[in-house]
Amino acid sequence: MPVVFIETNIRRVFIHFFFTDTARVSDADILPIVAKTLYVENPRIWYWALMDLGSSLKKIVVNPNRRSAHYTKQPPFEGSDRKIRGAIIRLILEREKIAEKEFLCILHDDPARIKRILSTLVSEGFLFEDHNHFFINNSEK
Repeated sequence: MPVVFIETNIRRVFIHFFFTDTARVSDADILPIVAKTLYVENPRIWYWALMDLGSSLKKIVVNPNRRSAHYTKQPPFEGSDRKIRGAIIRLILEREKIAEKEFLCILHDDPARIKRILSTLVSEGFLFEDHNHFFINNSEK
């Protein structure tokens, strides 16, 4: 569907190319330009290209998103749920199927927190669970 939206890499592209001399840019300023440039015949390809370009831009220029009125720095990764989620996914990719009690032994964090994160990953569809064993591919059952 040709819907206008902004995500971080798309924002980066538009700020970099259309607001070079503007110190503070609002999404409300960007959205009309996104709407005018939207490739309505194939918006998926257009947005993929914008996201790829935005990802590349952050490697070669100072992050234009810092000039966004909506910019917030992500919290540190260390000690975050994101770090535990990443560790869970890496472990499952290495072993294919892991029991909950193994996660609790390996991850050395609050068991209630690990159980909550596992439950969230299941509810989001990233993991599947069968008899307290977690895996990625639903055909593992």
